[in-house]
Formats: sequence, structure tokens, C-alpha cells
Amino acid sequence: MSEREVELETINKLRPELTAYCYRMLGSIFDADDAVQDTLIRVWQSWDQFRHESTRRSWIYRIATNVCLDKLRNAKRRVLSMDLSDPTTPIVVPQDTLPLTEWIWPMPDTAGDPADTVVRKDTIRLAFIAALQTLPPRQRAVLILHDVFRLTARQTANAMGMTSAAVNSALQRARSTMGRANIRSDTLRDTDNDTDQQLLDRYVEAFERYDINALMTIFHENGSVSMPPFVMWVQGRANLKSFYEATRSHCMGSRLMRVSVNGSTPALAQYASTESNENLDPWGIHVLEIKAGKIAHIHIFIDSALYTRFGLPTVWTRESSSLELRRT
Repeated sequence: MSEREVELETINKLRPELTAYCYRMLGSIFDADDAVQDTLIRVWQSWDQFRHESTRRSWIYRIATNVCLDKLRNAKRRVLSMDLSDPTTPIVVPQDTLPLTEWIWPMPDTAGDPADTVVRKDTIRLAFIAALQTLPPRQRAVLILHDVFRLTARQTANAMGMTSAAVNSALQRARSTMGRANIRSDTLRDTDNDTDQQLLDRYVEAFERYDINALMTIFHENGSVSMPPFVMWVQGRANLKSFYEATRSHCMGSRLMRVSVNGSTPALAQYASTESNENLDPWGIHVLEIKAGKIAHIHIFIDSALYTRFGLPTVWTRESSSLELRRT
């Protein structure tokens, strides 16, 4: 293998963890993909300029950080629905939306993500991503590198172009800000880590039959549902029941395919009926937040582009078997 091929292999091996890093920084898997691509191009172009003043990995993270900081310079803070407004009453079919760039979006699980081995999985959960977005970009980068990816203060300083003292100061400020962020989605940071397979099966069965009473039995009394990019979100069993009734005509006949997101958080891809009734089309990714054996919240992320990024089918034909489409 030539020296250049070795360099290329070294760079590509870092892609999964760079994606995980940029996703935490930016809150969007699509922005993270763009940032990683820009990073790898810059790394490739400047490979011979590395001065060995730090590790190669720290040098690459410094480039990735600069790419992310550039993207965040004029960007608005991304949010989850429950951090943007109060729950909606009275219950109506959702209509008002915000641009896709204003929302936090899920990312697919990847075998190469260091969250699978080294990094605590709770640092990729949606509630933690939302909390990260409350930090100024440079503090965010310092906290992710040091507290999440476990770089030492010196390694973090090298990656950030800062002194170790400046890193420690930024860490203190970042942790303080995270501790007093006072965002509603913080209530989801202590949801269950392990998937409740039986509860997931009950949800699939109830939703595909569109048995609203059965759905209500697996929500907490104060459970909730949100649907980015729609602004409204719904909380409380009585309101949830009204919401499911209001959206019955759209959701009846849907099918759900299992998928894993954000640190193995249980999720289901919904395929909804079309006007022609020949096939089912992508509608939204249901990400379930489960606490003490019941559903605390469901984020339904409505963007068909997620299906392609997650490697999901872009159509569910009437002839397709559930077994084929539900394999993960």
C-alpha cells in the first residue's frame, strides 16, 4: 500500500467519529455530513502541512471544529418542539411550520460511532443534543471534546488552539450553562437507556390498527407528542386522544418499520397511505422516549430526506411483506 493510500485509509477511519462530533455540534445529521466532507477535504489537502505539534487526531479535530464554528457563525439555535413553545390547546390538525434549519434532527446509529464503545450513550440522546445547543459554539466544542469524547485538557487545547487553562475555564462556564439551561426537554434526559421490546411491540400493534384507546394505555398520564417541522406539540392523555382522532384519516392504514437512532433510542419509520392507495409513502420517524415502562414523549420527525439518509426504503409497496421491511 502506497503512503498516499495509507493516509487516505487513516482519514476515512475517522469519518464515523467525526460525524458523531459534528452532529453534536450542529444538531443536524445533514449539516454534520457536510461538515465532515469539508473537514476531510481540508485534511487531505493539508496533510503534508502537519507539524507534529500535537497528535494527528487532535489536528484533524481542530480542522473539524473550525468547520463547525464557521457553519454556526450566523446560525440560529436548533431546538426541539417542547423547548420552543407551550403545548397546544385546543387540539387541531397541525399546520404552522418552521424551516428545517431551525430543528434538531435525529441521526442513524453507526457501527463506527465511538458512542458504541467509549462515549456515554446519553450524550447522543436528543435531549442532550438540545441542551448542547444552548452553549456558545466554542464552549460547546470544548465540552464535547473533553466531557464526551474524553480528550484530556491538553488534547482539547490542541484541538481548539487554546491553552489548557483556557479550556478549563471554558469547561466551567459550559457546565454551568448546561446546568441552568432550564429547557423543557431536560425532563427527557433521564429516560430509560434499554429498549422495552414489549412496549415497542404494543405501540406498533396499536398504531397500525389505529386503536387510540390502546395507544393511550402505553402513554404516561402527562405524555406528549411533537412533530417537527410543525410547531405545535401535544401533552396529556386527553389531548393526545383528541390529537390522534384529528389525524385519524391520515394515519389509518400506516405501517411502521423499526430503526435505531441516537444511541440505540427506539424508533419507527412510518409509511402512510397515499391518495392512489397503491403504495405507502414515507411520512415521519417516530422516536420514542420511554420512562418506567411507558411512553413519556414521541418525537415524530417529518422529513422524507431522513429515509434516504437512514438507508430506509423510500416506498412501501402493498406487495412487500412486513418481515422484509422490518429487518434492521
